[in-house]
Amino acid sequence: MAEQEGRERLPLIERVRARQRRHRQRNRVYRVAFAAVGFVVLLAGVVMLVTPGPGIPVIILGLGMLALEFAWAERWLERILEKAEAAVEQVAQGSPLQRAALVGLGVVSVVALGAIIFLWDVPYFPG
Repeated sequence: MAEQEGRERLPLIERVRARQRRHRQRNRVYRVAFAAVGFVVLLAGVVMLVTPGPGIPVIILGLGMLALEFAWAERWLERILEKAEAAVEQVAQGSPLQRAALVGLGVVSVVALGAIIFLWDVPYFPG
């Protein structure tokens, strides 16, 4: 813990710490219910990793909720946010060729999705 105090903390983690102090003053029933909802949100995020849906953001939300109660959730949240920040920095620092390849991959994905919808006659508007 002493080594973590020496390095700069992410702004989101600082906000979680500020909310922890207020959260711990709440009624115990509220805190238990809030933690239960946090576990449900975290589980939904894990399920969304293998099904359609925004799995990673939902996992981060669930860990953020659980971090108000549990130190392990705060450590996991901080670790995930550090890795996400490093990935964003790596993409931003990448060469123009890498960025062009990433944009090209995105364009190819959108075109492929459009072709699948058109060729397989997938109804994209309900009704």
